[in-house]
Amino acid sequence: MSARKSPAPGPCPCLSGESYDACCGRFHTGEAWAPTAEALMRSRYSAFAVLDEDYLLATWHPDTRPEDLELDEDLRWLRLDITATTAGGPFDTEGTVTFRAHYRAPADDDGAGAPSSRTVRGVQEEVSRFVREGGRWYYVDAAG
Repeated sequence: MSARKSPAPGPCPCLSGESYDACCGRFHTGEAWAPTAEALMRSRYSAFAVLDEDYLLATWHPDTRPEDLELDEDLRWLRLDITATTAGGPFDTEGTVTFRAHYRAPADDDGAGAPSSRTVRGVQEEVSRFVREGGRWYYVDAAG
């Protein structure tokens, strides 16, 4: 079950420049489907940011989808940079999206076993593969 938190009114976490409701929020609620692989990538990034496990699982291809997810509530997604796309348009059946997702996470403990109040920044880089089946885009896996 999803631990989804509602984002504060304002810009979408994917940094498209649109409001959350007009951008990824409409995909998360089921009001619309992502029309391209890049739109699905952005909506999945936003789903990580708002802890929407249900959406992440629903948009993961059944052949590669895990049974469940445990998202880290302490991880803060800061920025998404789309660096390349290949195919993935409304009339394609496959596509890739290359991205860099910047995040902040709690630092490891202080060495004495006590949790640290410090945070560390990191970047997840990936080439994601997508397929379109039945008019809907699905995340398949990380290429290579």
